[in-house]
Amino acid sequence: MTNNLDDIYKMYFHDIYRFLLSLCHNHHTAEDLVQETFFRAHLNIENYEATNIKTWLFTVAHNAFIDHYRKHKRTAVKEQSFFSTLFDRKKATEETVVIHDEIRGIIEMLKDLPEKYQYAVLLHDFHGLSYREAALVMNVRQPYFKVLLFRGRQRIRNRKAGEK
Repeated sequence: MTNNLDDIYKMYFHDIYRFLLSLCHNHHTAEDLVQETFFRAHLNIENYEATNIKTWLFTVAHNAFIDHYRKHKRTAVKEQSFFSTLFDRKKATEETVVIHDEIRGIIEMLKDLPEKYQYAVLLHDFHGLSYREAALVMNVRQPYFKVLLFRGRQRIRNRKAGEK
């Protein structure tokens, strides 16, 4: 396990950004929160001893979002249509457009879900964290996390069935 923050940043930047963008729905806020996440990681990387750095980073990002939300007493609900600064300039325009559409689809699918359901679906289904890891990020017990995930998925399915 490497604790080199540069390598960790390169490996997980996009995952953390997409997670935070899905939570706050604002490109600039998500960028600020990514910076805050990696700043906090930098301050605590020497004390990090667990085996899964991804879970730890998602926990740090989630806590940074909660702190931001509490500080501002509201969430910016503006959807940003320009995400291209997120991606390497070397990437093809088509890839940027596809990722942009995926993020917009995720935001649309999760809108109107209770916050805890959104977190559960984002962490497990979109970012690939295990039940245990996602429960740790959300600071809930694993059985309760499974309930949140089930209910979130159920609401998404019911909404899709209602659209048909």
